[in-house]
This record gives sequence, C-alpha cells and structure tokens, in this order.
Amino acid sequence: MTDSKYFTTTKKGEIFELKAELNSDKKEKKKEAVKKVIASMTVGKDVSALFPDVVNCMQTDNLELKKLVYLYLMNYAKSQPDMAIMAVNTFVKDCEDPNPLIRALAVRTMGCIRVDKITEYLCEPLRKCLKDEDPYVRKTAAVCVAKLHDINAQLVEDQGFLDTLKDLISDSNPMVVANAVAALSEIAESHPNSNLLDLNPQTINKLLTALNECTEWGQIFILDCLANYTPRDDRESQSICERVTPRLSHANSAVVLSAVKVLMKFMEMLPKDLDYYGTLLKKLAPPLVTLLSAEPELQYVALRNINLIVQRRPEILKHEMKVFFVKYNDPIYVKLEKLDIMIRLASQANIAQVLAELKEYATEVDVDFVRKAVRAIGRCAIKVEQSAERCVSTLLDLIQTKVNYVVQEAIVVIKDIFRKYPNKYESVIATLCENLDSLDEPEARAAMIWIVGEYAERIDNADELLESFLEGFHDESTQVQLQLLTAIVKLFLKKPTETQELVQQVLSLATQDSDNPDLRDRGYIYWRLLSTDPVAAKEVVLAEKPLISEETDLIEPTLLEELICHIGTLASVYHKPPSAFVEGSRGVQHKRLPGSAGSGDSVDSPDTASAAGVSEAPPAVIPSQGDLLGDLLNLDLTPPTATGPPPAPSSGLQMGAMDLLGGGLDSLLGGDLGGSPALGAGFGAPPAAMPASFNAPVSGGLDDLFDLGGGVGMPMGSYSPPKTVWLPAMKAKGLEISGTFARRAGVIQMEMTLTNKAMSVMTDFAIQFNRNSFGLAPAGPLQILTPLSPNQSIEAALPLSTVGPVMKMEPLTNLQVAVKNNIDVFYFSCQYPISMLFVEDGKMERQVFLATWKDIPNDNESQFQIKDCHLNSDAASNKLQGSNVFTIAKRTVEGQDMLYQSMKLTNGIWVLAELRVQTGNPNYTVSLKCRAPEVSQCVFQSYEAMLKN
Repeated sequence: MTDSKYFTTTKKGEIFELKAELNSDKKEKKKEAVKKVIASMTVGKDVSALFPDVVNCMQTDNLELKKLVYLYLMNYAKSQPDMAIMAVNTFVKDCEDPNPLIRALAVRTMGCIRVDKITEYLCEPLRKCLKDEDPYVRKTAAVCVAKLHDINAQLVEDQGFLDTLKDLISDSNPMVVANAVAALSEIAESHPNSNLLDLNPQTINKLLTALNECTEWGQIFILDCLANYTPRDDRESQSICERVTPRLSHANSAVVLSAVKVLMKFMEMLPKDLDYYGTLLKKLAPPLVTLLSAEPELQYVALRNINLIVQRRPEILKHEMKVFFVKYNDPIYVKLEKLDIMIRLASQANIAQVLAELKEYATEVDVDFVRKAVRAIGRCAIKVEQSAERCVSTLLDLIQTKVNYVVQEAIVVIKDIFRKYPNKYESVIATLCENLDSLDEPEARAAMIWIVGEYAERIDNADELLESFLEGFHDESTQVQLQLLTAIVKLFLKKPTETQELVQQVLSLATQDSDNPDLRDRGYIYWRLLSTDPVAAKEVVLAEKPLISEETDLIEPTLLEELICHIGTLASVYHKPPSAFVEGSRGVQHKRLPGSAGSGDSVDSPDTASAAGVSEAPPAVIPSQGDLLGDLLNLDLTPPTATGPPPAPSSGLQMGAMDLLGGGLDSLLGGDLGGSPALGAGFGAPPAAMPASFNAPVSGGLDDLFDLGGGVGMPMGSYSPPKTVWLPAMKAKGLEISGTFARRAGVIQMEMTLTNKAMSVMTDFAIQFNRNSFGLAPAGPLQILTPLSPNQSIEAALPLSTVGPVMKMEPLTNLQVAVKNNIDVFYFSCQYPISMLFVEDGKMERQVFLATWKDIPNDNESQFQIKDCHLNSDAASNKLQGSNVFTIAKRTVEGQDMLYQSMKLTNGIWVLAELRVQTGNPNYTVSLKCRAPEVSQCVFQSYEAMLKN
C-alpha cells in the first residue's frame, strides 16, 4: 500500500493516539506514527504538541525514520525554540556517526534550523564535518556555512569558517569545490565589499579543472564565479575561453547560457584580428540556435538573452536569420521576441528576405502580432536606407487593405520614415489623408496630426483637417492634444492670415479649459512666443528637426554591459539591472565588461554597418523618459537671485536655450504678456481666466518639487476607527463583541470589548480567522484570563501577524472570524481599514518614486474626490504620515498644493498617490497608482477616514 493512507484519517482525539504510538516500543509502530505526524503537518494541521515525543524518536539507526524526524524538526523548531535545544545532543552525536549519509543529514538539518539559541552549539559539529573524510559530508557542510552566515554572520567569521570554505576551493572532489564556490558567492553577495572570493590564476585553474567533472548545477556555480573574474591579459582570457567552450554543447540550457556569459565577457579582451576571435564567434552561434528548438518558455528566455547578445555582437548570428522566422504555432510572446531580433539582424544582404516575411505576417489574424509586423517594416526602412522605397510601397499596399488597425500602425511608422528621409516620400500624404476618418487610436491620430502640421504648406485643406480634430479637443488623449496644439501653431506660422482664429481657439482651450499641466505649460510658452517675438517663434517651432536614430529602442550602452554580465539570470529576461527588481538589504553590485583589447573598434560587423558611409560610431540612443527626468533631477534648477525679469530674448536661439524651469518661468507666466502688432487685435492679451497666482514668482521648478523643507512638520498618531458592534448578543447567546483595529509601534492589533449579556459565566475563549486577502492571523492566543461574569465587560487586544494563509476576499478587507467559548462557537465578519497594513518603511526614494510612477501603466490609475475636508496641505500631510502615508514631495501650482505620497502594504505592494489640495476649496482630489489596482478603492476609503477623523 502507498503512503497516501496517512492522509486519509480525520479522527477526533488523533493527537492523543499519535502520542501513544510515538512512545510505543515497536519500531514499526513508531515509524508509522511519525509518518502520520508528517502527513498531518503537510496538510496544515498543527501537530506541534507532539514535539517532545517526536524528538525522542531521533535516536534510531533507521535512516528513513531519522529523515522524517529531522523534517518535523525543521518545521517546528522556530515555534518551539526551547524544545529544539533537546535535539542538540542527538545532532552532535549524529555528526560522528559512521554512516556518512547520517552525518550529512545532521549537518544539513542543523543549517535549516534558524534558531539563534542553537547556532552556537552547532559550530563544533560543523567544523568537524567541513574536514570530514567523505566528500558528500564536506559538500553538505559547505552549504551549511552559507545558511549559518545568514542567521549569524559574526559567529561564522569569529569561528573561522570562511577560511575553511576558501580552503575547500582546493578540495580534490569537484562537487565540494562547486558547493564551496556557491556558498562563498552567496556570502559575498550580502557583503559586496568583502574580498571573499579572492580569484587569482591559481584558483581559476582549480575551478576550471573541477568544471569538467561537476554536476550541471555545480558547473553553473563555477561558471558564474568565473564570470566575476577579470583576466590579466588577452592570453589568459583566451586560455579560459578555450577551457569553457566545451560547456556550450551541454544538454542543460542553463549551463549553456552561463558559458555564453563567460565567453561574451572575456571576448572583450581578445584582439579582433586574432584568428581565435573569429573561431569563437562561429562557435557561439550553434548553441544559441539549438536553444530555440526547446519548449516555448525556454525559447522565450533564450530569445531575451539573444536580444542582448545581438545588440552587443550582431556578427555572431548574422547568418542565422531564418532561425528567427516565426512559426505558425509559436505563442505570441515568442513571435514578438523573434520579430524584434529579426529587425536587429536586418542588413542590406538579407532585407529582401525579411520584408517578404514581414509582409506575410501583416496578413495574420493575431492583431498584436500584425501591429508589431507593420511597425517592423517601418523600422527596416529606417535601418536599411536601400530598402526604404520598397518598405514605403509595402506600407501603402497594406493601407489599401483598409483593415483599421493595419492602417493606423502604417501611419505611425510612415511618420518616422518622413523624419528619417525628409522631402523624399511626401507624395504619399494624399493617400494618408483619405484614411483620416478611420483613425481612432491616440498614437495614429497624433501621427496624422503631426504629418498635417509638418507639411501644412503642401496640404490645401490643412486648416479644415486640423479643425475637424479640434471639435472634440477635450475628449482626446494628452498625446493628441499636445500634437494638435503644436500642429496648429505650425500651421499659423506658415499661413498666418487664414488661421488666426484657429490658433486663438486652440491656445484658449489649452491654457484655460485644461487641467493638464503639460498642455497648459506648452500653451503658455507658445502664447508668450507668438505675442513677443514671432520671428523667434518661427525659429523655435519650425526649426529643422534632427534625423531620427537608426535604432530607437537600443538598450543604453552601460546598461547593456551590465546585462551581458547577467546573462542567464532574471535580469537578462526583464532587461533591467538586478537593483531595479531585487528588494532587500543585500547590496547589489553593478557589473561591467572589461576594457577590450581593441576598444577603438566598433562592435558592428561590416554587414550591419550603414551602407551610406556613415562613421562607425554606435547609433545615438534616444533616452527613455525616465532617463530625462533623472537628468533633470540632477540639475540645479533654483531660480536666479536677480529680482528683475530676465531680458527678452532677441533671437530664437536664445529663447531655446533659456532656463525655462528657473527664472524664465517667472517672466513667462507672470510678466507682461503685451501683444505684438504683427498678430492683430485680441492676441496679445493674456487669457481672461488666467489665475492671479501666476503673477507671483513660481518656485524653483523640480528642486522645489522634491524639497520638503516647506513646513511638513511632525506626524500625528496613527488613525484608528471607532469601535463598532461586530457580533450582537442576540446572535451569540448573550456574548456581544465590539471592536476596532489599530496599528501601534508597528504591530497590528484587534482591540475588542467582550460583554456578557447572558445569565451564565463565560470562559475558555479562543479565536480563529478564515483565510483572507492579506494573510491576517492571530499572532498568539486570545488572552482572557478571568471568567466573564454576567453583565460584565472585558477589554482584549489581540496582536495580529500577516503570515497566515491568503485568499482574495470580497470586499478586499473583509475578515471572517470564529470565536469559541464554553457555550458555543460563534461566527462574524468585520472589515479592517487597509491603513492598518501600511508599514513603517513605506517612504520611497524620490528617483524611485518618479521611475515607478512612470513604470505603472496609466490604466492602473484611479482618481477620487474627498469632500468636505478643511485641512491645509501641511496638516493633511502630518495626519497621513501618522498612519505611514509618507509625503515624498510637494509643489504648488496656481494656488493648488500637490502632495506626492507613497505607502507600502505588508505584502510588499506599493501604492503611489498624488493629493491635490486647493486653498479655500474643501474638496480634495486624490490620484492613486498601484500595480494591483484592486486595492485603490480601499486605500481611498482609508484616506477619507484618516483625513476626516
């Protein structure tokens, strides 16, 4: 019979029976009992009461029984530390057992028992096992050192275990070497500045010798360690590459990727004219191609890594284009990734093949894939100039299909082609204008508006086309509104007499009727430019645009170097450095590739270089929005000390170079907006509804936004809602429970008043929670030490933990509770305010806040109104900080204070908020952004309660 029988029993009084069986004299009965205990533990029953009885079974020669007891011990030692000490003697004894399996089992279990009291007793047995004659015991002991270091780093250092670990790198057994390397790497990660892994040519030689005989995971540890080594010269680099190359033919894809990482790093040091360099490039292609015949999930990981490799060294896979052609049954995530790599490998030699393939993809049924395929055609045109004409005619053929989403994508990419090749393909504008009415996506509408504005002089009815967009201005997305504003200003500068009314209409809509700060600011800048110096306006708005880059989505070079050093890890799949997604106190080291032997040479192959004879400088990468914001935050943007307004710019060049965020903004918004005769009547006056506060100097831009010096005082205490009746007496045989939740000194408490409205005494109280959204569970028993007499009330505070079982509830903060006493078991449900779950370390760094706000999709943003609140912004900030809602930044725009805030829930979810407080207006607006948008409603309710209490 199988072991499944142990899981079927649900008898009452089971613990008592098990206790008797565990103390039985018969070995078989004992073993059966321990199996039943482990089965109960596995399904979540609490069998900690049997701790002393199970520990007594440790002293046995039966290996199976010993393993089961050790398993139980690992699970319950943390909750029963005093009892766990009883097992220490057995550990010490087992570490000297003649059977190496038992010695290793003992040392492995010791490492898994994370109890401080016990660790000091384990040092002697561990020291013996590290020098054990059997390699199996030594390799287990090596990993135990890393586990012990995690519990008590100081103890490990004092006992000299780190030196012993370093000695194990010279061990005769390859598995011991691999585990020693793994343990030292793990410890070094938590202490980035310690030179634990002191790699030198002798050590590297030992690691390379062990590499051939290790298990596959041992090889990965060693290869990862090799990747952190910087060779002294190109000869040593070549020697290591030669010894690592055989790993490329390993069956395990993780070993292959780790080997590729080492080779990619060490290739940097090899001269490009070396014969071996060319050989190595040829050897790298087959293993990468082989990875693409695995199952889709592995293919995806391989493709994400190949994407990085191709950006660094496109010549490796330049002849392998066909491997990346999409198969009909590939999942969408694989298709999209293959498409991306096809574009990266596109060159003059293979462009015809690529275009034929892409045109085929554009007729597929999968909408996302078709969109990406159409975009890819545009990217080919920009990357390979010789193919531009062919690409444009392909795009026009696709527009003729009249398939809505194909047309819209085609218009977006044609806009980029116009930017790359000005005055070459404008003859297609008429065809584009025919499809104007079918555009319903913001990006396509914005692209079409840009084309109309940019080529207004060639389009007879440009004003009518733009006016048709203006009719629904407020319903358009921000992207379209900004583009429309710029396009109409361009049109006005090209045809001033016919479009004055149109430009006044759009400037009025942008500055007076919009609450979007970007749109308003751009509107005011154009207004000011047009009203003071139309010539400057022309030079700024109609300036010649720089040609767009060949590859706009290349990863920034220093980040690419770091990601190449992390091939085969999560960082290479996310295309983000580990510091962006690994939380915790461990220092994350930024890795860089070594300086190359021929660093002047370009990494591009001749085939991929542009045929236009452009120099081989790497393509300029358009920085992401996050980078631009990061740069702005590092600038000193405080306003100039001079009190007078800055001199009016005399030319467009000066206007462009003016510090718009410093003193420039004062004059822009507060100075005299006098009209210019060239613009006719009615244009020079500022908009009628321009707020008075604009005449006050505007504070120093982003510096001010992230300077909280301005009056954010000491926080008040955390908010706790008033007690409400959770369990009425009539539903609970006379027991009434009212209560609330509070967070005190970082501990969540359930504060209850229990009232006995029955005629009999109540005793033996206990409490239990059902599974809930945030894993709330009692951290200890309900402490009601005295009997509850009739008509008596008693106060009880129950500390709660958040490590209980989780299940999403409706509503999210619903908690189902069972309370037992000597009379019966009673059930009720209550709701806790989500603010109880806001932890004390919820204050985000400013830069991280900005990056996260941008990273969270706009669909995850929710906006709420808080009515009848009469606090100023500082008082609101203080009140919220008392409940762990931290203000990161504050700025004032047009008399409206904007507070940027962050909070973190106990389960690690971050919530970001923007709270707008208008002086004299009792209604606040709060915008919430979160990766789990379902919490937003609860957070808003807590905001309202905290601010109004």
